[in-house]
Formats: sequence, C-alpha cells, structure tokens
Amino acid sequence: MSQQGNALPPLRPDAFTDPYRDPVWDGPTDPILVPDHLNGEWVLFYTQRRATKPGLTGVEWVHGTAIGIARSSDGGATWNYQGTVDGLVPPEAELPATLWAPDVVRIGDQWIMYLTVLGGVRTDWTGNASIVQFASRDLMSWEYLGQIELDSPRVIDAAVAFCGDGRYRLWYKDEARGSNTNSAVSDTPENPASWVLEGLTIPGRPHEGPKVFRLEGTYWMIVDEWRGQAVYRSNDAAGNWIRQEHLGGLILTAPELVEGRPVVGRHADVVPLAPTEDGKERALLVYFTHPCWGGEDIHTMEPDPRTRLSHVRAAVLEVSDGNLACREH
Repeated sequence: MSQQGNALPPLRPDAFTDPYRDPVWDGPTDPILVPDHLNGEWVLFYTQRRATKPGLTGVEWVHGTAIGIARSSDGGATWNYQGTVDGLVPPEAELPATLWAPDVVRIGDQWIMYLTVLGGVRTDWTGNASIVQFASRDLMSWEYLGQIELDSPRVIDAAVAFCGDGRYRLWYKDEARGSNTNSAVSDTPENPASWVLEGLTIPGRPHEGPKVFRLEGTYWMIVDEWRGQAVYRSNDAAGNWIRQEHLGGLILTAPELVEGRPVVGRHADVVPLAPTEDGKERALLVYFTHPCWGGEDIHTMEPDPRTRLSHVRAAVLEVSDGNLACREH
C-alpha cells in the first residue's frame, strides 16, 4: 500500500479497459469507486456474489455475500484485490448475513457507507432487507451507526447525494412497492434517525440501482432497468425528474455481445473525471456486466453456471446536445 500523504493519481478515462474480476468467486457486482487521499489510491467496493461456488441452489449465489474491496495506485488501469470488508454485519442481523450494494459518500471529515443488509441465505427472493449506515475515517475500519427507518420490509440499493436545495437525499429501491425508486431527505445524513421519507421518485417500469450525480450544470439520475440504464434529469435533484427522450432514455444497452446478442450494463456508479482540454465536463460510469449472459431479468438465466459470472467495466459519460451520452471503451 502507498505511504500516507502520497498524491492521488487522476482517475483514467480508460480505467477498467481490462475488466475487473473477483479472484475468489468471479462475481463482482454493484461497484462503487472512491478516492483514498490518505494512501494515494482509488478504492473499489462491490458486492461479492458467489458465482462459482458449487452446490448452491436457486439464488443462494447472490445471498451470503460479503463486500469485496480492491485498490488501484495507477488511476484505475490495474486493480489489486484486498479481500472483504470487516465489521459490516449489524449486531441485530440474522446470521449468516447477506450484504448488498454499498454506497460510500464523503460527508464532512468522514466517509459514510449506506449498505443493504438481509438476514440469512435464501434460495429465493424472500426475507426482509434494510439499509444501514457505517462511518469510517480511513475506508478500512467501519463503525456501525444504525438502521434507516424507511417504512418498508424490503429496501435495497442506497444512493446518497447532496442536492441543489442544500439538503442530502437518499434514493433506494422499494421492492414492496413496485420495485420503483423512492427517496428520503436529511440535513444530517450521518445520523440514521434523521432521514424523513419523501415517497415515490421514479414510478413506472420496475428498476433498481439508482445513482444521482451532477454534470454540466444538470443533476442526472440513472437506474438499472435490466435492459440498460434509464436516464433522468432534474434542475436540483430535489424532485421533478424528467426522463431523457434520446434513444428511448437508455444508455449501456449493449456494451458487450454474447453470441451476437447484446449484454446490458448493470447497477452503476458515476465518478467525476478531469475535464477535457476545452473544459468540457465528463465522468466515469463504472458498471458490471454478465459476460456470458445478456443481463436481463435474472429469472431468465440459463442453467449454465457461466451465466452467473460478472465483471466490472467502465465508460465515459458526457453531455452532448443536452443529452447524457455514453462513450464506451
């Protein structure tokens, strides 16, 4: 690991040209990328699905998951697996716990992780799921802060961002209410008890994995529709989200092909890049795909075990003619 105080190398637009593969179970999903200025490295957190573990039935392979971590000292060109993150199982969780889809956000002088926790390992999509919070000063040791009360037995896929109205919002998938995106708002987002429900944000077609970010003066939200990422825009991220009309409002519809069929980009993170020479803003879209399966609804997966495999890739996001556009490697 780099020595404390080393400069953080810029994130590369061509990061993940060689897709990241988890060396244990070969199933990294739900990537989150953050800068570690203390050690001069980029840190990748992800759900470590047990894609190659033998003897699992149903959807056991997406349960019993830990949060994997990898680090890069060259701006994302190469990644070194660091194991799994310790200390992320809340004391009240049913064991063995299932951990999904972290979001890691810098708030004040610390990092806050918003994490989905399910109790137990299941063969189907039953059981309660909640979103909990942890805090860290160094991205390595985490202190449990508590559970967010969201008035639903099954909430997953937290995304947190500072909005144009000066408040923080939490967006998440409510699987008990149509698998749509809902939101909560807070002025003290480090406090799990501070979140106040706002309700439905993105209705309609079921989806998951919201992510909110600002680019070229506009707030954008992407959500995973299992056929690509749907794009929405808002002036302040506090509401009034409008779906992009360009290309049906979708990006990452076919970043890969399997036997001539498109493979869709799944649950993604967005990280700012250095502007271009002419000052144009851009960002890195970090996502995962199933390289041996199209990536649509998981119930359509073929029994071939290779279809469970996943890897992490990236593309460059830009605003072109007022539309969010994706430039893939």
